[in-house]
Amino acid sequence: MSNAFVRTAILAPEPPPSAEKGPVAWIRRNLLATPKDMVLTVLALVFVVWALLHALDWLFVQAVWSGPDRTFCATAVQGGIQPDGWSGACWAFVNAKFDQFIFGRYPLDERWRPTLVGILFVLLLVPMLIPSAPRKGVNALLLFGVLPIVSFFLLYGGFGLEIVETPLWGGLLVTLVLSFVGIAVSFPLGIILALGRRSQMPVIRTFCVVFIEVVRGVPLITVLFMASVMLPLFLPAGWTVDKLLRAIIGVSIFASAYMAEVIRGGLQAIPKGQFEGADSLGLGYWQKMRLVIMPQAIKLVIPGIVNTFIGMFKDTSLVSIISMFDLLGIVRLNFVDPNWATAVTPLTGLIFAGFAFWLFCFGMSRYSAFIERHLDTGHKR
Repeated sequence: MSNAFVRTAILAPEPPPSAEKGPVAWIRRNLLATPKDMVLTVLALVFVVWALLHALDWLFVQAVWSGPDRTFCATAVQGGIQPDGWSGACWAFVNAKFDQFIFGRYPLDERWRPTLVGILFVLLLVPMLIPSAPRKGVNALLLFGVLPIVSFFLLYGGFGLEIVETPLWGGLLVTLVLSFVGIAVSFPLGIILALGRRSQMPVIRTFCVVFIEVVRGVPLITVLFMASVMLPLFLPAGWTVDKLLRAIIGVSIFASAYMAEVIRGGLQAIPKGQFEGADSLGLGYWQKMRLVIMPQAIKLVIPGIVNTFIGMFKDTSLVSIISMFDLLGIVRLNFVDPNWATAVTPLTGLIFAGFAFWLFCFGMSRYSAFIERHLDTGHKR
């Protein structure tokens, strides 16, 4: 070993304190580095604690959890009277209307049918989401092929079951039906549109470009309005299309246009060598896309795909424009019930609806992060 190397090793400076690891070091570097940072951190912490304590007090401590009508939420606070005349959160309202928030106006005696559909959906979805679960092909066929058919007859009726018209559907039932069908349809349709936009055939490419740009250029409310109001005008006399089906078509078309651009971004990120390597193996176009290109493209844009799904899930609340009531719509509809008309009822109902939407959206985002870690694409920095 040379003397120069030894001197360099001995005289090498120690790593700076900023290189320390752990949460304490991170707090010291980012929150307590200067006196100004210390003051701002303390003020922010005090404000967060103050807001959190007041929120918890309103949501849980002073909240009314049970009661038959508005009088309990208007005045009762743990057996006393609130000085300003109203209580904390009115969870009694949510408790009294919970079944309606889930099923809408679905007949009471028939609500076992959507409950059964929900159970079947969970039983098929959970193994589909577990990467190590076997028989993915059979699972996918049951989830995306058999379940929709079975669910239709269970929810709508037929084969000895009472017919329940879709205007009676509502609440979380409509939200999940719209979002699940929209996701199942928009994903493959978006892939087809993305491939069509990159096609060498002018007619196919032009059609896909026009479709994507026109649909992305208008609000979803416009698409739903056209599907609900304008579409029947173009149908032959005596023909009609169910309003829920029109909403599903509108949401699926709208989401597929955005999905196409997400997938196209993934396709453009694939190195040219991947295409050339697939061609050198003698693979046809569809084999190349299915086996080599598309799996890599989808892995690259998983966050964008899930972001589109989350946006579509939240946008289902816009179906109220065509007189359909999803979870948020059915919650707002119950605000006008005179039995529960208080100052805190609307805020409590909106908090409940917001938490329900957040729960599903947060679940999708966490699963997206899990899949990214599982696939380990190698593109992280």
